[in-house]
Amino acid sequence: MKFDFSKLFVIGAIFLFAVMLWLEDLSFKDEISGAPRIVDGDSLELKGEKVRLKGIDAPELQQKCEKNGQFWSCGRAATTALRKMIDKGQVDCRGTEFDRHERLLATCFAKGINLNEKMVLQGWAVSYGSSYKQQEKQAKKQRVGIWQGKFEWPSDWRRQNPRY
Repeated sequence: MKFDFSKLFVIGAIFLFAVMLWLEDLSFKDEISGAPRIVDGDSLELKGEKVRLKGIDAPELQQKCEKNGQFWSCGRAATTALRKMIDKGQVDCRGTEFDRHERLLATCFAKGINLNEKMVLQGWAVSYGSSYKQQEKQAKKQRVGIWQGKFEWPSDWRRQNPRY
């Protein structure tokens, strides 16, 4: 009895092709574009997909900051800032990772502008990790956005307000 290697080759090729298709599906699209729904200062929804701006952390929607002894809605201001940057236009997002809330971690652009970077540069978000530390330093130096006064780091605020 002689073994037919050509059949094994065909079966192996079909299997390999199926695995490649499965892996491509798991990696998600590298890019997603469209008109977004703004969730907050670092999150949006695009074509039904939840997207988190990678490398930044903006104040939460209900978060307050302090300036000259007065509290103000810095979370809402950050959300408004992101909305104005996009200005009812299209957003192009690139990313392949997901966070624990199953949101795509992405760098997003509107009108050619890196939204992640601009949110930090204008002081509406802090750098999450080392991605935008230089922009954060610049915003702090210029005392723009949340750097105008006192604020609680968004991650600390979330820890103290777990039901938010």
